[in-house]
Amino acid sequence: MTNHYNVLFLCTGNSARSIMAEAILNQKRKGLFTAYSAGSHPSGSPRPEALRQIESAGMTTAGLRSKSWDEFAAPEAPKMDFVFTVCDNAANEVCPYWPGQPMTAHWGIADPAAVQGTPEEISRAFRDAFVVLDRRIGLFLSLPLATLQQLTIQKEIERIGRS
Repeated sequence: MTNHYNVLFLCTGNSARSIMAEAILNQKRKGLFTAYSAGSHPSGSPRPEALRQIESAGMTTAGLRSKSWDEFAAPEAPKMDFVFTVCDNAANEVCPYWPGQPMTAHWGIADPAAVQGTPEEISRAFRDAFVVLDRRIGLFLSLPLATLQQLTIQKEIERIGRS
């Protein structure tokens, strides 16, 4: 493995879960990671509730935008080391070829954007998704990537998705 890792979080709309994951990892990266997010059918803009959740955690929303995963399959795109799907729809879609053959895992999280109810219930759904992402990213960051074999890393990132 290298000393710097690129990570791509995928979700169908790239408006909530993948956007939050990108923000969390970029905040916690400690110079070792650059996180990106994308969607198979991007919605065009991040959900305001996701942006509010990121900001309420003291993280920046600068530069966050809804984008197609095609940007990251292009020859000039950054080479990804890891690709994580955070929604079940994206996990079941045929993904583009990712240059560099990154390790992949599914970290499915309930869609907070699908929650209907009071503003408080919707806010709670986004907060819950954020907390799960934050915990999984924390576990991922605790892995000694430089010293583990690829098969071990693959097993660990899959295990994190089940936690």
